Amino acid sequence: MPITPATETHSSSNGTTQPILLELVDEKGVTIGTAEKLAAHQPPGQLHRAFSVFLFDERGRLLLQQRALGKYHSPGVWSNTCCGHPYPGEAPFAAAARRTYEELGVSPSLLAAAGTVRYNHPDPASGLVEQEFNHLFVGLVQEPVTPDAEEVGETAFVSAAELAERHAREPFSAWFLTVLDAARPAIRELTGPSAGW
Repeated sequence: MPITPATETHSSSNGTTQPILLELVDEKGVTIGTAEKLAAHQPPGQLHRAFSVFLFDERGRLLLQQRALGKYHSPGVWSNTCCGHPYPGEAPFAAAARRTYEELGVSPSLLAAAGTVRYNHPDPASGLVEQEFNHLFVGLVQEPVTPDAEEVGETAFVSAAELAERHAREPFSAWFLTVLDAARPAIRELTGPSAGW
């Protein structure tokens, strides 16, 4: 199991680096504590707050990202536009907007809450576990993406039919269908019935 990023850090306001902490929650999504990022994903996993973003272009196509090969968790697989974890005390909406910009270099022209979903997805390749209380967001992107190569290998805009074809032949994240299905009502409201989502 790759554990290189066990000491993954972020820079604080005073310039020092600190381990990334996740917000632990109960089954209702109420904060109950914190845990270091990798520790929260060790089996059996600790339930923590997360977010998933689905951005669409003006043609109703979903922006997918292929996770960079250097990522410790689910490297090289396709997934939704952006996903991640709020810092403790950070609003999920703010975290979703922040990480979308950090990973893809774009700010959504619209970003709306699309509910929550709770899941437990082991990743056989890494041995890690996603025990997440996930906040879903849908929105629009109207500017070119400029991905951070350390986070994103490739991007693609796909229609619903193209997604089905790609999903049948290429690896996707373990959580992808769970979050997509949970977000579908909001996606249909955003894109309209003709987009086929």
